[in-house]
Amino acid sequence: MSIKCGIVGAAGFAGIELVRVALRHPEFELVAVTSNELAGTPVAKEYPCFTGATDLAFSRHDDPVLDQCDVVFLAVPHTAAMAMAPRIVDRGGVVVDLSADFRLKDPAVYERWYKVPHTQTELLKRAAFGLPELFPDDLIAAAQQRKEGKGAVVGCAGCYPTATTLAAAPAVRLGLVDDKAPIVVDAISGVTGAGKKATARTHFCFANENLEAYGVATHRHTPEIEQILGVSDRLVFTPHLAPLNRGLLSTVNLPLAAEATRDVTKIVESYKEFYRDSAFVTVLDAGVMPKTSSVVGTNCAHIGLAVNERVGMLIAVGAIDNLCKGAANQAVQCANIVFGLPEDLGLDKVAVPV
Repeated sequence: MSIKCGIVGAAGFAGIELVRVALRHPEFELVAVTSNELAGTPVAKEYPCFTGATDLAFSRHDDPVLDQCDVVFLAVPHTAAMAMAPRIVDRGGVVVDLSADFRLKDPAVYERWYKVPHTQTELLKRAAFGLPELFPDDLIAAAQQRKEGKGAVVGCAGCYPTATTLAAAPAVRLGLVDDKAPIVVDAISGVTGAGKKATARTHFCFANENLEAYGVATHRHTPEIEQILGVSDRLVFTPHLAPLNRGLLSTVNLPLAAEATRDVTKIVESYKEFYRDSAFVTVLDAGVMPKTSSVVGTNCAHIGLAVNERVGMLIAVGAIDNLCKGAANQAVQCANIVFGLPEDLGLDKVAVPV
């Protein structure tokens, strides 16, 4: 199988990570990488790490080569994917969208948080949610659509929702969590999560030697996390920016139900059983907490668990690479499933050790 793929928005941090993964993928033929700003510029000139690896140059977002692609990854801002996806899907192609446009199932929720109407509500209804460990049936359905010659769209989960819900979902789904109490999430991301364009917050001189909260009580990943966990209006989500290039750590405070066990060893075993068939999620032993350095450059997620018996709280900590499991590599994992390939094909599982 040779799967022709294109990457729209390939010059950004998530997009260029997709380029790195796609070039090494044994079944992908990368034929188009787009950036309106850098059209005509060789990829290796903008990112010298690709010297000797590819002769591709960036083209414009309307590159006709995209019409020949079996799969198109959209690493573009929200609303842009809504404009691009229908044409690809209508001709029978697969869209894997890294933006927010096909994540939130309720268009009204999308409009409330993103301040624009959703213009592709019918396509939104068909969209698979791209978090394979928690929504495998969505991707199986998309794979069936492709087999039948129909187009398909996958809306990949965001970085904060991925780390947070992989850590929290087993406890929620197993009935361990009080179904009326708030869930409190404090999450920390590296600067690449804010995108390539420098701002007053992400400029080196301001981000270095600094740690700050942002989007407090207003961050747009809040409704996505609530949707995944099924906990409407119960999430207190506070993201933080750390002086790291990449990596994301989410600490989820889950109030235990009155009848739930407080034995962390039993909870760890329940989590390990939940993720027994997962290629990328590792539940650490009781007393061991994850580190972002252990997953950087990989599609892996590490989860650590502890119980605060005094207040009846389960603390679940998830670590991922925000550009990999939180974006590009997860997109490839989803594409693998849609095309009937092993989900771990072409994806690293071992981080750089130091």
